[in-house]
Amino acid sequence: MPLYILLSKLTDTGAAAIKEKPSRILEVNKEIEALGARVLAQYATLGEVDFVNIVEAPDNVAIARVAVDLGSRGTIRIQTMAAMPIEEFVAELNFKYM
Repeated sequence: MPLYILLSKLTDTGAAAIKEKPSRILEVNKEIEALGARVLAQYATLGEVDFVNIVEAPDNVAIARVAVDLGSRGTIRIQTMAAMPIEEFVAELNFKYM
């Protein structure tokens, strides 16, 4: 299944929401599953973005649905990137590891 990296930055409203209820982050993961995708890994980060998520979804439409749904709430801004395992990338380019 295709992989995607979601870089997420909280809005002021989102930061207040998770300060009040940190477990809300895990609830959102269940909502992502209800939208047809699945969080494989999730990291809280320091710096330009607040969270990095590795997500699998059936296709670009499904991940777009996730990003639009979550982004429309006004609690988070999301940058979505398609990702490919490096082995698959190399194989597609017909390169071999030395």
